[in-house]
Amino acid sequence: MTAKTRLDDLHIETLAVRAAVERSQYGENSEALYLTSGYVQPTAAAAAARFAGDEEGYTYGRYGNPTVSSMEMRLAALEGTEAAMGTASGMAAILMMCMGLLKAGDHVVCSRSMFGSTIKLIGSDLAKFGVESSFVSQTDLNEWQAAVRPNTRLLFAETPTNPLTEVCDIQALADIAHNAGALFAVDNCFATPALQRPVAMGADIIMHSGTKYLDGQGRVMAGALCASQEMITEKFLPVLKSGGMTLAPFNAWVVLKGMETLDLRMRAQTARAQILAEWLEKHPAVARVHYPGLASHPQHDLAMRQMSGLGGAVLSFDVKAEGPEQSRQRAFHVMDQMQMLSLATNLGDTKTMVAHPASTSHGRLTEAQRQAAGIGQGLIRVAVGLEYPQDVQADLTRGLDTF
Repeated sequence: MTAKTRLDDLHIETLAVRAAVERSQYGENSEALYLTSGYVQPTAAAAAARFAGDEEGYTYGRYGNPTVSSMEMRLAALEGTEAAMGTASGMAAILMMCMGLLKAGDHVVCSRSMFGSTIKLIGSDLAKFGVESSFVSQTDLNEWQAAVRPNTRLLFAETPTNPLTEVCDIQALADIAHNAGALFAVDNCFATPALQRPVAMGADIIMHSGTKYLDGQGRVMAGALCASQEMITEKFLPVLKSGGMTLAPFNAWVVLKGMETLDLRMRAQTARAQILAEWLEKHPAVARVHYPGLASHPQHDLAMRQMSGLGGAVLSFDVKAEGPEQSRQRAFHVMDQMQMLSLATNLGDTKTMVAHPASTSHGRLTEAQRQAAGIGQGLIRVAVGLEYPQDVQADLTRGLDTF
């Protein structure tokens, strides 16, 4: 775990390929992959000081690794935070955040449109340990404000959301949190720092599933929290040491190298998503398209201000149907007719991935929770990759044109 090097005069594209720990004595140009579970200490006194946290130095693989440090340093530089901490997955990062900041009797306010596993973790799993939670409209600031209690310690939102791409006002929610003496965390998986830097708009903590766009090619599981050095060291590092949500060095190395092309990939995939969204919006078998880059999106103007004028690489759409049963049948038909696109629940890959949120990512929620989040049976999510746009359209046409 390493604080970011002061590289404030460099642009994000440069930071994505240059921010890392110092080269070893061998002078490698590509960052080294350190595969070791233990570290030889120079003296017994040094070992004692390092394990106590009184001296810099690596001690044990669960606590830190030079390759992981490089990944953390690079991500912190991209997000504009003092430090970052890698974790085994995005959900491990959320669990670490909650364990580091909350205790029994504390209260969390979240968007009800968040990722299904996030809703279950905070709303159900943490409730067993006395952490209270309220889920509110992603876009209604009055609901967020009304949900705040004297024991509220954290507000948490993802923007855009998975899968409806709803956008929240980051600065406004940060103000609500801070006025209540709480922290504000943002899941920045969809936009990534290539399009959006929430800390610049008042957020305190940025969460990432590195499995998504930071890797970019669907190879490894990874997660991270970006925050101040104090918060990383005092709140999250103790949880990592005890709980072991440790990011593996190989996975960190893959994500580290993936971030080198993050800006290029995000802009190319976003451009293709815009083309696909505009095409779907005109298709007679589509009831509605959810994509921040469309003028029809309810938070289009806000999204353009927060996301560098771009809509991101994920969209979803509802097929036209009569009732939930037919909606599900038609959504399944579209996906089953595909011959090229990947029917898979991940996102952030260079390959376009198509999923049915109601039965996959949000399948563990109750029907009432899905309805509250706006997840219908006819909803299809598309995480757009780097294929030629018309080839993607042609593959979706096989199902959309044959109801």
